[in-house]
Amino acid sequence: MRKVFLKPVLAAIFFLLLIPGFSQRPNIVFIIGDDVGCNDLSCYGNMKNIATPNIDQLAEDGLFFSNAYLTTSSCSPSRVSIITGRYPHNTGAAELHSPLPANQVLFPEILRKNGYYTAQAGKWHFGHLPGKNNNDTTGLGPAVRAFDRISVSWSDNGDGGEEMWVKILRERPKDKPFFMWFASYDSHRPWGADKFPGKKASTDEVWVPDFLWDGSRTRKDLASYYNEIMRLDSYVGDVLEELERQGVADNTIVIFTSDNGRPFPRCKTRLYDSGIKTPLLIRWPLHIHPSSHTSSLVSIIDLAPTLLDVAGIPAPATFQGKSFEDLFYHPDQPFRTYVFAEHNWHDYEAWERQVRTLNYLYILNKRTQFDEWGPADAVRSPSMRELYEAWKNGEVDEKQMNVFVKPRPAEELYQVSRDPFQYRDLAGDIRFQNDLYRMRDILKQWEDATGDDCPAHLTPDQFDRITGERLTPTIHWGEMPGKAQGADTITAKGPF
Repeated sequence: MRKVFLKPVLAAIFFLLLIPGFSQRPNIVFIIGDDVGCNDLSCYGNMKNIATPNIDQLAEDGLFFSNAYLTTSSCSPSRVSIITGRYPHNTGAAELHSPLPANQVLFPEILRKNGYYTAQAGKWHFGHLPGKNNNDTTGLGPAVRAFDRISVSWSDNGDGGEEMWVKILRERPKDKPFFMWFASYDSHRPWGADKFPGKKASTDEVWVPDFLWDGSRTRKDLASYYNEIMRLDSYVGDVLEELERQGVADNTIVIFTSDNGRPFPRCKTRLYDSGIKTPLLIRWPLHIHPSSHTSSLVSIIDLAPTLLDVAGIPAPATFQGKSFEDLFYHPDQPFRTYVFAEHNWHDYEAWERQVRTLNYLYILNKRTQFDEWGPADAVRSPSMRELYEAWKNGEVDEKQMNVFVKPRPAEELYQVSRDPFQYRDLAGDIRFQNDLYRMRDILKQWEDATGDDCPAHLTPDQFDRITGERLTPTIHWGEMPGKAQGADTITAKGPF
């Protein structure tokens, strides 16, 4: 009787194993844009002003995250945070260009050790800056051990660094699952996509945020930025097409996100949603229903344990995030209560911390003596120059005034459920004092648990705050936040 019963069961299992992807670990393609703001994709609401059909297709085919957040709005610290699954001050590389310590564990490295073929193409910037020979990995730091193949690109000629993506997909070994880290230079300044074939943004149709000056130079600046994103979108389409051509699309997880907000005043480096809220789209046809949507809070450090989870690999204790794989199947369930972010040196001295819930955003600032125009490339931008001239002429309104405020408040509080762009600071409103105290306490718990601190001697300004021009030829490093606490070895997650 037992043998008779087992025959159909074994036959069913054998049949399932023949289904492509059923018995295989998923392939993973991670695509990260450079300085792409969350509100600057058509699937995230900018439908009238920009065309991103391939990125939109990812949203239509997969899971759309409406509340995904970065841990910092700064290039290399954000990428290091993603690849280690740790907060910036816990990586030991919290500041722009600061080298990644060799003691950090990288999730692609774990995938590689567990049988995945891993490759990187495009922008590197895991703290270290590469030489300009695409085949030279000298000076790239310990992240090289995470990849079987590395193809670093530069953007001196205005390209976006995406030209190798399809080539690497085609040349991969066919007997292993694969992980690809595809990193674009689009939409980092300087712009180079205005001459790229295809649709171009119109200066008449761009969306000018209320905190920028609506002038001709700003509109041209935004149009060029949109063109960068549309060029990136075309390369995303090439990747999706190649996965289909190879017959591996169904069991390939495709992720699209960004490292920080758009390179404009009040965006990149800032802790408002314009700086740290990120697009996050995940497609996995075998397991994620099309047009799925989650409004649950997630942090970008949750991505590393999630990807190991779906690959069937235990996450190391070093990861400070948690797997959100359950959201693939139950997108309506809650996940996080809090997300945290930080602003450290990025061209200019800074120390800010943030905690966010679905309803409130709290910011703590220990360098209140400085105004905050953004990073040096934003300070030099036509948008900032036009806004600066309007400010000097006394023409800006309260929203546009934000970047010029000095001294800045030590604490800010926003009710984001009613103020999604964070224009009305409620820290001084007596009606919200209990909310202020609660958010302040949560942030302090996170600082204590993760070993965060504010050193007396932070890295000083390297650029002029008015002109954006370089002050010193080299960076005069200060003390890294958390170093005195040994934060790069701390594994505590803090409040979740």
